[in-house]
Amino acid sequence: MAFQVAAVEAGHDLRVHHSETEEQDSYVPAINLLPDGTTPNIETYMYFAKIQRDREALSAKNDAEGSYRPGFFSRTFQRSQASDNRSVVSAPDSDEKKGPPSEEGGTTVITEGEYRAASGALRTATWGSVFYLITTDILGPYSTPWAFQQVGYGPGVACFFVFGIMAAYSGFLLWWMFLKLDSDKFPVRSFGDLGQRIYGRWFRHLCNILQSVQLVFNVGLIILGNGQGLSQMAKFKLCFSVCNVVWTIAGMILGQIRTLQKFGSIANLSIWMNIITLVMTMASVANSGPNYTAVADTGPVQTYAIYVQAFQAQLNGIMQIVFSYGGAMIFVEFMAEMRRPMDFWKAMAYSQIFIFVVYMFFGLFVYSYQGQYVVNPANQGISAYALQTATNAISLTAGLIAAALYGNIGVKVIYNNILVELMGFPDLTARRGKYYFSAAVLVYWSIAFVIGSAVPQFSNISSLIAAVCIFQFTYTFPPFMILGYCMQVDATKGDREFDINNPHAHRVDTWKQLSRWKRAFFTKNAFFNVWNFLLTLACLSCAILSAYSAVKSIVTAFNTTGSASAFGCHSPLDNA
Repeated sequence: MAFQVAAVEAGHDLRVHHSETEEQDSYVPAINLLPDGTTPNIETYMYFAKIQRDREALSAKNDAEGSYRPGFFSRTFQRSQASDNRSVVSAPDSDEKKGPPSEEGGTTVITEGEYRAASGALRTATWGSVFYLITTDILGPYSTPWAFQQVGYGPGVACFFVFGIMAAYSGFLLWWMFLKLDSDKFPVRSFGDLGQRIYGRWFRHLCNILQSVQLVFNVGLIILGNGQGLSQMAKFKLCFSVCNVVWTIAGMILGQIRTLQKFGSIANLSIWMNIITLVMTMASVANSGPNYTAVADTGPVQTYAIYVQAFQAQLNGIMQIVFSYGGAMIFVEFMAEMRRPMDFWKAMAYSQIFIFVVYMFFGLFVYSYQGQYVVNPANQGISAYALQTATNAISLTAGLIAAALYGNIGVKVIYNNILVELMGFPDLTARRGKYYFSAAVLVYWSIAFVIGSAVPQFSNISSLIAAVCIFQFTYTFPPFMILGYCMQVDATKGDREFDINNPHAHRVDTWKQLSRWKRAFFTKNAFFNVWNFLLTLACLSCAILSAYSAVKSIVTAFNTTGSASAFGCHSPLDNA
């Protein structure tokens, strides 16, 4: 799973050329209403989306005809700067639109054409840069050895394969719906925006709530993991809760950075830090024994083709695999920043293959050498103190950077969708909004600290958040959304011809009438609709069962003698 909305390409952040004010004011937030004040229907979204896709296809054709043929790697992961410059086209000076006034005074007047050109200029990411981001993660790789430890070689590989196929299927569905519903006039900028086009505002609020929960739990999980690493470095002589406080304060300070462009360089650095940590971990486990202190056990290493244990524990292990494929929550954000969203399938396909091969190889490698003594995260299972400290120092730094990125987006999601939209707080561009943002960062990290310290169980907490949030975005929501999309499209086949000048007049019936439901479901796509309906129910059932198992595991762990207590000084890794 990856979460860095500021797409990185060619070693720099895509927004790095924008100042703080420009990044926050670079577009006027879309008010998805028609001129008559009504909400657009799905036919309207599809009408403008087709125009948008045709424009992008023409641009791609012109770029191909007017550029030289580069080498393979250049074609794959780079883009022509001239191509991006051509995306900003001159527009007629008509249909003036005023931007919102700021507290610093004045209003900005732009034309609709200029607004569309500016929106297109912000879409500069290529599929190569998106591939780079999807495969960048701070949590996924380190948890895979523990997943194999819980289920064994056979079920582990099988689950990696099946979940990978289904994650690719979900990603394809999101890509298809984005192409059909996104346009410069009615842009789709988030998972919730895409869901709102299909099911309305209630589904958007549900997505935003789950996204906020996932992000704050991710930050809490990183605080917990960094606290464990710091306690190891201090040889358990420093109170564990104090270790968590150290990272919380550091996050509060780093979290005061409001714009993603300022994270560009350090975000790139964290990627290579994680790669170094993975390599050092594999080198260490291959040449030294397990960390017996962390698992309170000794004896020969044992591995299993199929590890038979309580189903509850096996589900917790499988949820670590779900964590590895948990990037669907931000696929829409990536597509929204792409110059050619039609190319997203390439990034998604290659990234799923990369995750399947690299993550699984790392998990199998570490499990083969450490067996039942695997620790989650894996680098904290290194027994040699020098290497353990080195990997902890690197991963703690990378973890703090990732937590700051998660926190930055998480605070903005909550601030914009709850405080601004529902409670009337000022925008982040206003002076008072910046003060409220700073206060929100402190509250956000305090909540994350409570999560990480109240339940000091890294594996169980990560399993819980995978079941409650990640599973929904990656596996449950996409088939549910494509079901609603296909039903609405099929229902339009009995309507009159669509007229963009009168977009609500062509329908012959409403959803309150049985005739529209019959056209929606009983069509040539009926089997596809049934498949997605059953898949949605199956995924939801699996998520509920997995969440229940994670909660039961948390309760069991607290009742186990010698386990770390809430807000205690005893480190979860000190089991000597």
